[in-house]
Amino acid sequence: MAETFRSALETVGKNQVESGMCVGLNRWQLVKYVVIPQAASVSVPGIVANIIFLLKETSVFSAVALADLMFVAKDLIGLYYKTEEALFLLVIAYFIILLPISVASHFIEKRIRYGQFGN
Repeated sequence: MAETFRSALETVGKNQVESGMCVGLNRWQLVKYVVIPQAASVSVPGIVANIIFLLKETSVFSAVALADLMFVAKDLIGLYYKTEEALFLLVIAYFIILLPISVASHFIEKRIRYGQFGN
């Protein structure tokens, strides 16, 4: 995620920084009003994609917050031999977890892009 934001900082053009300096902004104002808003609008999709990837990789993310959903599904399949039902519940669980994140990221990205392009 840090790499995503770092690359977004590099997308801010040199002419944008020079324009801010010509207007009379000091370094703090330049970062606050010019660099960070432009970098944030570029980095939001990449950061949200990383978050969704971490949620899908439950074996990696289970140490932090979520139970390992795939492991639970495998246990249910092994106990009751109902593969289709267990996998359907797994899909529903991922849908319930990932849909709000995707919708929220859409609104955040739309809000940030609104300030940049005026649509």
